[in-house]
Amino acid sequence: MSLIDVALKNLWRRKGRMMLLVLGLAIGVATAVALMSITRAMQADVAVKMDEFGANIVVVPKSNDLALSYGGVTVASAAYDVASLTVADVERIGSIQNAANISVIAPKLLGAVSLGGRQVLMAGVRFADELRLKRWWSVEQGMQPTDPEDALIGARLAQSLSVQPGDAVDINGRTFRIAGVLAENGSQDDDILFVDLSEAQQALGHPGAVSLVEVAALCTACPIEDIVEQIGQALPQARVTALRQAVALRMETVGQLERFAAATSVVVIIIGALVVLTTMLGAVAERRQEIGLFRALGFRQRHVARVILGEAALLSLAGGMLGWLAGLGAAILLVPRLANVSAPVPWDPIMGVLAVTCALAVGLSASLYPAMQATRVDPTVALRAL
Repeated sequence: MSLIDVALKNLWRRKGRMMLLVLGLAIGVATAVALMSITRAMQADVAVKMDEFGANIVVVPKSNDLALSYGGVTVASAAYDVASLTVADVERIGSIQNAANISVIAPKLLGAVSLGGRQVLMAGVRFADELRLKRWWSVEQGMQPTDPEDALIGARLAQSLSVQPGDAVDINGRTFRIAGVLAENGSQDDDILFVDLSEAQQALGHPGAVSLVEVAALCTACPIEDIVEQIGQALPQARVTALRQAVALRMETVGQLERFAAATSVVVIIIGALVVLTTMLGAVAERRQEIGLFRALGFRQRHVARVILGEAALLSLAGGMLGWLAGLGAAILLVPRLANVSAPVPWDPIMGVLAVTCALAVGLSASLYPAMQATRVDPTVALRAL
């Protein structure tokens, strides 16, 4: 009879206790797998939402002139009224190697116009892209633009000009209808008139021109430096800048989720190790006479240790497999209901291998001391108690 046969027979004779040990280990592994899977799904969901929430790359024409600022974005003064970027350049941004990592490309044409007897800043935008880029925009009065002649106006500018939804404004001989007034958000957008990009190009006399391009890149899928470099190569006449503060904030937020899951998993694994340790110590104490009999029959200390560790390995493998499957199933059920995350739970065989390996390592490590205790059982003392 081999040592593994001895271990299997011992497990079968004490299947109730061993089932409890497997269950305890499986619960620990399942908790860790569920936490990691839920966190990864939340990471993917948060990363996509945050990457879509505002620009993290700005493309402006190269210029040696003094710079002006638009919404915290530096814009060369030469580009303020005379753009050197074109709509064709915008299309080239969408054809770079990492174009799949770009969620929104929002071109703008800026220009100072006369409105109500005063100079105001007008921004030509593609409203569909702009509304995706600036999720914080809220149309306080009126509605979102539906026609090319519709315009949105910032709250402070609307108040100073005393205009409201439905009013018509004339800009360089072209008439625009105020479709809505944006809620005040404390940014420069409160003082800007937003119109359709094509209409702005016609009104400002710069057909096809663009002053700057704001890009929202999915920076968790690839380094943002790669996207900046690729856009720079596609547009050598432009200056491409990554808003590193925004990128760092997004990556820090995603990293915090990962660290929280890792810390919680470590705590759960430690608890699982303690469960294995106490259970195996109890099993060894209960089997002192049996171990003494093995020693009397010729089992050496290493044979006894192999039997104890073999039992622990078999139980750990079973607990790891059950825990991985249970944790994955729990994550699939809980993610859409509790975390309100739309991203699917990733099916990752590597996580399964890691879960089983971790369970095996924890089980064997926690069983080392009970195995050492078993090898120290004196056969004469144990047999005397029979």
